[in-house]
Amino acid sequence: MGKVIAIANQKGGVGKTTTAINLAASLAVLEKKVLIIDADPQANTTSGLNFSPDDDQKRTLYEVMIGRLDIRDALIQTEIANLHMIPSHINLVGAEIEMLESENRESVMKNAIAPIRNDYDFIIIDCSPSLGLITVNSLTAADSVMIPVQPEFFALEGLGKLLQTIRLVQNGVNPDLGIEGFVVTMFDGRTKVHTQVVNELKEHFKDMVFKTIIQRNIRLSEAPSHGKPIILYDVICNGTANYLNLAKEVLEKNQETI
Repeated sequence: MGKVIAIANQKGGVGKTTTAINLAASLAVLEKKVLIIDADPQANTTSGLNFSPDDDQKRTLYEVMIGRLDIRDALIQTEIANLHMIPSHINLVGAEIEMLESENRESVMKNAIAPIRNDYDFIIIDCSPSLGLITVNSLTAADSVMIPVQPEFFALEGLGKLLQTIRLVQNGVNPDLGIEGFVVTMFDGRTKVHTQVVNELKEHFKDMVFKTIIQRNIRLSEAPSHGKPIILYDVICNGTANYLNLAKEVLEKNQETI
């Protein structure tokens, strides 16, 4: 059965979507079957993998969540052989309202994913930066949460609200939800505060912090505008090496479960 990892942080601009895209692509290149689900109405993962939801508005996560479309009919093949995607659309904002009266509304995504879990080694969910019903659905569907953290003090302060939401989900609809780990993104070794924040993060969360650090890299910033994960955009840059190393850490951590 595939491992479902939600990539979540309620703070925007911390590299959440970049991590979702490039972790999924790296796992696929390492010969794992991977599905990435864009659960953010902004649809940045969708465009970052060279697909416009406006091209086919009836094959997105929105239709799956409201029960209008079978999840298999929403799957899209990406440029990487082992990587499929379920795109998002701004319509997903409306799903939260439409689901309010639904029974077991927190488990809609979990139930939708269930028929295809065995088809993949990993299912990566890119969550919205809000902590609304779609994000709660993502956390309910997930086995674990990966939390990208920008090495800034304000980013550390914002972790409390996310961890509180994770605890609420653990105490309610998904008691088995674990924390996959914290991954430091946008790191600049020349900046003293970055090193200081990373040290504080490791001191507080210990082994829950991934050894791999995602360095600030201009090629990583450029890749989404070309609709490509970094490994297809620039195979020899630091960003590619960083995300391949992160994928290897994830594989090592999960070798008994996949």
